[in-house]
Amino acid sequence: MTKKERYEKIITYFKENKPIAETELEYTDPFQLLVAVILSAQCTDKRVNVITKELFKRFPTAKKMAEVDSAEVFDYIKSCSYPNNKAKHLVGMAKMLIEDFNNEVPSDINLLQKLPGVGRKTANVIASVVFNIPAMAVDTHVFRVSERLGLTENSKTPLETEKQLVSNIEQELLPIAHHWLILHGRYVCLARSPKCSECGLTQFCEFYSKNQN
Repeated sequence: MTKKERYEKIITYFKENKPIAETELEYTDPFQLLVAVILSAQCTDKRVNVITKELFKRFPTAKKMAEVDSAEVFDYIKSCSYPNNKAKHLVGMAKMLIEDFNNEVPSDINLLQKLPGVGRKTANVIASVVFNIPAMAVDTHVFRVSERLGLTENSKTPLETEKQLVSNIEQELLPIAHHWLILHGRYVCLARSPKCSECGLTQFCEFYSKNQN
């Protein structure tokens, strides 16, 4: 099977079996999604949604969050990973939105990365989910699933994975493809014990073909 054929078959499978795939983070506007994605680093979406329920009641806008010390934000997010750093990033991000971006979350990936706590993955998520820009955010799930399926080769970094995926997936499909790979990694292609017996992609999967015996 050529790489092109593998991509075509896997994309066709997802189109037919997962026509709707979207973020599991709960939010009402771009600012809230940005907060949620920053919190989601090395933390489950389920835990983030529990945290943001109360956090967004107290800080529904960037203006509200920019007015307080990070210690107050910490009290709301202390059950997530790295709460000290994330609290500082959130307050810094809110202040920069107010002071430098006229209280609007930018759509440009490079501008997004100027915000505290926002790396390339987070910037790509915002660009893709909020603005439907053809961007591929690579988290641990996307990195793992892409490698196992054989969509990427010899990728050592998320950026290498991103470049390979972007060069092989149609631009208009990139936003949903990001979610296809994440959700597949979250619920089927698990890190330690992938559920190959429940997976509809085994006939196209390099990992499965190498390990089925």
